[in-house]
Order: sequence, then structure tokens, then C-alpha cells
Amino acid sequence: MRQMRRSSMLYLLSAGLTVMLAEIESAPAKEESAKIDLETVKQWSEPYRGWHYHPDHVIPPKPNISGFETVRMTDVPTVFQLPGDKRWYMTFIGFDGKGYQSFVAESDDLVHWTNMRLAMGYGPKDSFDRGGVVLGAFLYEDYDIKAPRMLKKKDGRYFSLYGAYPRQGGYELRPGYEGVASSEDGFTWGRAKDEPILSVHQQDCGKWEKDCIYQPWLVEHERKYFNLYNAANGHVEQMGLALSDNLLEWKRYEHNPVIPNGPKGSFNEKFSSDGKIFRDGDHWVCFFFGVGRSGAHIMAAFSRDLIHWTVDPDPLYKAGGNPSGLDKTYAHKISLVWNPANKTYYMFYCAVGNKGRGIGLITSKPLVNRQPNKPDAGHGE
Repeated sequence: MRQMRRSSMLYLLSAGLTVMLAEIESAPAKEESAKIDLETVKQWSEPYRGWHYHPDHVIPPKPNISGFETVRMTDVPTVFQLPGDKRWYMTFIGFDGKGYQSFVAESDDLVHWTNMRLAMGYGPKDSFDRGGVVLGAFLYEDYDIKAPRMLKKKDGRYFSLYGAYPRQGGYELRPGYEGVASSEDGFTWGRAKDEPILSVHQQDCGKWEKDCIYQPWLVEHERKYFNLYNAANGHVEQMGLALSDNLLEWKRYEHNPVIPNGPKGSFNEKFSSDGKIFRDGDHWVCFFFGVGRSGAHIMAAFSRDLIHWTVDPDPLYKAGGNPSGLDKTYAHKISLVWNPANKTYYMFYCAVGNKGRGIGLITSKPLVNRQPNKPDAGHGE
């Protein structure tokens, strides 16, 4: 009887996903009408230009976390808040020679981050997440670009999709997977499902993603869950969509990738990766990083339906925007937060340069008690 109930439930979930996908699979027919002209794209991206740089990493390359002193090369920041708590929290990852683990830090001002501790560690031996877990694709209460990054409970728990690696002993050892995690308190996370939600071994895995699946981003909209994720074929990374109605069972969008690489010579010629989607008025904006022209740069794409995306070919912030050399190699993997107290956007990102790999910060206005720091000409405009 239990097996019959489980089979019936899986059938209903599968049927629901099939209907959901059928509703959007007609999307290619709408592609022409969904395209956004370049003039509109430029208008929509203008509020996210002209950044002021913070002079140093806010989470250093060697964070000296108690019990995890060998962790270095911090990366993938994601800011969140909890109901009834005025503090901000940030998950990030660090590498210890074996793989990635996810940590959490806290702050009262979005600049000084303390009390770093483990959020989610390595999975069991021979599991899909044994070699690393990368939290950060949280289920939020609201995806408006200026809304608090408040975690939302579903069935009494918080949820996050996460990137995962099966093998220890190196940095991002392929193939990558994606899993789903949950938490009672927002600080300590564990698997919500013992199998990966996306894998290169699944039947609907496309050629564009056949070698490695990387980082997810979760959006809830109109009772549907959208997972924008980047994946690789060889050394080329692009972004595709998967959809779900319960966070546990996912199906890929048939016409992936939805944010492909740009043409030769573009700022996203090689990578279009690590997208973060928010609602901005009557449209959606996706902040992502592109690799091209000898660097990794923060870029944006826009959509009216979460399916069809138009990329602004000019980065919002280029590698090398901080004249100290803090991000001269890579500026990528952002987390954007609006602080209503000073009406300022805080954009955290992985800044790789002459001090190593750490979490950097740029802001839409100069911070109080600091000299206004703006990128050199030709760098963040």
C-alpha cells in the first residue's frame, strides 16, 4: 500500500511538471516578441552602473575559521536575513585542499563580518556531494530587487538548492551535481533529498551541459520554482533552466541554454555563469558573470517572462575596477542587497587579484566615513 501511494504521488508530481513545462514549451514561438531592444536594455541596466569600490576584501582569502584553519580561497557569497532578526548573514565557501564546504558569517552593517562557522559540510563517502557543497540558492520570501533577503519557510523548514562535487582531492573535480538542502534555523543545513536534483547522468541532460553542472539559483514565481543554473561542455559555460512544483523533482527546459555565450570578442564569449535573478518593476534582471576579453566581469540580462533573456553586452563592472589590483583577474559571483537605511545597493562578489581569492564589495553610493572610491576610467562604467 505504501509503495502504491508513493508511486501515485510520484506520478502526480511528474504529471504536474509535465503540465508546467507544456505551458512554457511554446515559448520558442514567442521568442521574437519576447526580445528586448538594446535601448530598453540600456535603460534598465543604468541603475546598476557607477559602483564605488571597498578597498579590501570583506571576507579575506584566509578567513581563519575556528576548527577550519586550513580553509582558504573564499568564494560564492550569498546574503540572507531571518524573520525577527535585524542582522545580515552571508554564506560563502572555502577550499581546504580536499574540496568546498559552506560557511556562514554575520554582520550588523554589511561591511564587517564575524562569527564564521560551518553551515554545511561534506556529504557521506561515495555520495554526490562528498567533494563539496555550495549553498546559496535560497528560497526567499520576496524576489523584488529592493526586498529584504528574507528566508522563507516551506513545510516548517528553510530551503536552498546547492552545487555539489562527488570527489575530494582537488578544486571543482568534475562532474558537478546539484542537490537540495533544508534547515530549521537557517544556520545548520543538511540534505532534503539523498539524490541529486540535477546530474549529467540524467536522460534529459543536454549536450551543452554534458561535462559538469555548477551553481543553481532559485526563484519562486506564480507557484512555480525556477532553477537557473550554469553548466559546461568542455571549457564553455552557459546557463539553462529547470522547473519544479515541489523543490524536490525537477525537469529541464527543453530549449536550454536560455543565456548562452556571446559572440567572439564579447565579454561573455567563454562563460555566462552564476546568474542571480530579481524582480525589477515590470521585468526580471539577472546578474551574472561573463568571461571574455581576458577577464571575468559582472554583467546583466533582462527578461519579461523568466524564459527569454536579452544580455547587455557591456559589463556593469569589469575585472580590474579596483585600482589596488584586488579584482584585476576576476570580478564575479555576486550577491546584491539593498540597504534601506542609507538607500544603497551592496554588491558582494568574488574578487580575485593580487591578494588572492576573497569576497569583495562594491556599493552604489560611497559609504559614510569613507572617501568616495570609484573605479578608474574604463573600468566600472
